[in-house]
Amino acid sequence: MKDLVLLVADKDMEMTVHGLLSRPRALGIRTVEYDVFTHPRHDPGVRTEAADFLRAYQSEYARAVVLFDRIGCGAEELSAEELEEVVRDSVQKTGWHQRCEVVVIDPELEVWLFTLSPHVYQVLARGDTNYFHVVVSSYPTTAAGKPERPKEAMEKLLRGKSIPRSSALYRKLAQTVGLSRCTDRAFNHFRNTLRGWFGVEEEQA
Repeated sequence: MKDLVLLVADKDMEMTVHGLLSRPRALGIRTVEYDVFTHPRHDPGVRTEAADFLRAYQSEYARAVVLFDRIGCGAEELSAEELEEVVRDSVQKTGWHQRCEVVVIDPELEVWLFTLSPHVYQVLARGDTNYFHVVVSSYPTTAAGKPERPKEAMEKLLRGKSIPRSSALYRKLAQTVGLSRCTDRAFNHFRNTLRGWFGVEEEQA
């Protein structure tokens, strides 16, 4: 039996997960044997069909994580926490019980990319920090100083520097950006869930 199965909404999320799980020390966990599946119907498919999708894998994996964006999932009237509870309950009822967790990113995955890191400036703006801050400041920001529409802001950054948008960018950032100071609720929920299952006390994030 493998340690973990993850059901995610798209290729960008899959690459992010691969990048993060390639850094078990930074996450504060042991090396995990895992697989990632991308739902063909993206965020709405994950929200409504995670239970059926994961039902067949109960005997193959010890734990399961479901990951999707709140924006675009088809139930934006609910908070991220409410969505997590609804989907978690549905997955648990199929037999996963306490072996599964749901992480809903609010508003969307790209919010994880906006951290104060030279790697972010390099990957999204070719190292041009002034350009980076000009673009980001052109959007309304959250209390954490991140753009309220992070995907749109990221795409504007890439267009301005003629950087092709690809899932590889997500993996590259997930493999390099420091994780210890990240304050995003969904990211910390993801990391703390993994630590609760696979944590190694002597490891430091």
